[in-house]
Amino acid sequence: MNKHRTNALLQLLVLFALAAAVVLTLAWPQLPFARRESEPVEVSVILRQADAALWANARLGMEQAAGQLRAELRIVAPTADNDPAEQARLMRYEAERGADVLVVVPAGELPADVGVPVITLESAGGAGAVCPDNEALGRALAEAALADAPAGSVLLVDTAPGAAGVSARLAAAKAALEEAGVETAETAPAEKAHLETTLAETDAAAVLLFEPSATEAAADAKEKLECSVPLYGVGSTGAIAAALERGTLSASGVWSEFAAGYLAVEGAVHAARGEDWQPQTLDFFILRGEDIYEPDNQKLLFPVAS
Repeated sequence: MNKHRTNALLQLLVLFALAAAVVLTLAWPQLPFARRESEPVEVSVILRQADAALWANARLGMEQAAGQLRAELRIVAPTADNDPAEQARLMRYEAERGADVLVVVPAGELPADVGVPVITLESAGGAGAVCPDNEALGRALAEAALADAPAGSVLLVDTAPGAAGVSARLAAAKAALEEAGVETAETAPAEKAHLETTLAETDAAAVLLFEPSATEAAADAKEKLECSVPLYGVGSTGAIAAALERGTLSASGVWSEFAAGYLAVEGAVHAARGEDWQPQTLDFFILRGEDIYEPDNQKLLFPVAS
């Protein structure tokens, strides 16, 4: 009799275990920790410029990270450059639309809370940032100009006054130049198209630019005007690499935009899943035309996703 009861009890325990397994299988996808691991993270990337092509190298890195980390990527460009109000609207819209996390290139001060984590590129802010040391970059750019011994004042061009990272570069460059006894002047053209007028009218011994779109535009304007003023800029786009090769740009501050894009999406995925992630400071280099053919610099300028 006892043996019969024992067998019946074992059968009940087996049936209970099987039922529990079925319930757990059905409920598992709904559990918060299970959903974090099984569902792709929706990452919305919000730029500060209408021309998304300026971020082509960074996008390669973003796409590789998204593929490896099971993230869904959405790139959003504003209708106008450097408009903090529009960017704030886009951030709130993407959060309400269902994005789990945002990667933002700040056009100005970001909203305090949009309901999801925010990772920033170019400028510090949000839950973490991926950018070079902007003050060190500005000083290095000034030192490149000083190495060429400008015989006169240096013009500093501010095309993104609301972007904290760009402003930090300009301020550091200005301080370094003035410490060296070089006179500086600043200009803030309302649009990049006005750079042609700026270059045509300046009597500066050198011109410094602090973000890629302005560097590209100034190089185009210099070639169109056939002027000789030395240009020192920032960025590693294909157009900037070509301008370095032709000697239109005297030097450019570059870093791995591919790595920047990858690390930003990696950080975004960790933030969305509530995991620890530390801000990433990117190494940068000052390249001149003669440097661009070195193998390591070729990888910086022309990355290929693997």
